[in-house]
Amino acid sequence: MKTKKLTCETARSLSIMEALAMLGHFPSREQQQDAWFLSPFRTETHASLKVSKQLNRWYDHGIGKGGNIIDLVCAILKISVADALLILAKLKTVNYEIRPPIHTNKNQSSKLKILETKEIQHGALITYLKKRKIPYALAKQFCKEAHFQLGSKHLFSIGFENISGGWELRNPYFKSCTSPKDITHLQIGSKALVITEGMFDFLSILTAFPKMKTSRDFLVLNSLSLIKLTWPILENYDTVELYLDRDQAGRKATALYLEKHCNTNCIDKSIIYSGYGDVNDWLIKRKLELK
Repeated sequence: MKTKKLTCETARSLSIMEALAMLGHFPSREQQQDAWFLSPFRTETHASLKVSKQLNRWYDHGIGKGGNIIDLVCAILKISVADALLILAKLKTVNYEIRPPIHTNKNQSSKLKILETKEIQHGALITYLKKRKIPYALAKQFCKEAHFQLGSKHLFSIGFENISGGWELRNPYFKSCTSPKDITHLQIGSKALVITEGMFDFLSILTAFPKMKTSRDFLVLNSLSLIKLTWPILENYDTVELYLDRDQAGRKATALYLEKHCNTNCIDKSIIYSGYGDVNDWLIKRKLELK
């Protein structure tokens, strides 16, 4: 269907909030009359771009500039007014929000198509990292902002790549992966290896014990079903430290490692977060308890 040509007058009546969402920017805090965003013009941790819902105008306190919706799209994308009008004409045809829970099965996961990966930069994902107590600077080193297609839906999430080029995908409402499914092995040449179940366990360990980044190799299973792929890898290490979940499946996997590699210095480190479900659960609740 051909998109109708949009006039400047009509474009200025469109919602700046919806335009920012279409471009992948979401409010850090929101009230009835206004909303605050992390600036799309630079990296920052405190929101400085204000949108007045009543006036449908924006103002970036960091650069001292503001304006209407056309000004904003032109400034963010560095395009002409004519090109901005073409983009705004599509405003009602796409949705770039982090959507409510979507449960994927194996068949659906195989239909996921990565459209783009880039440095984590927009507010919704940065807020998600903060809620999980993972520093933004740390996440940027190991993860990407992944935009992907699932059916007719355009979605985005934190992306974590495996050794075969597949991606683990996480946002507050979405947990899935792309094919091929595989482990992630991060190496610095250490003879000590840390094993975790998922990306947030890995990031949580480095958050709690930052010196490990320069003293350990890391192996992220991405699924307990992939344990068998790790057997040959363990032969290259003198010490293997297990940071698996403390649920029934995680305890069973830990026992399997300890039994199969009894000749290796294989250590169950989950005692550190005893009483918690996993490393990230421990990190979040420990920090809350310390407040």
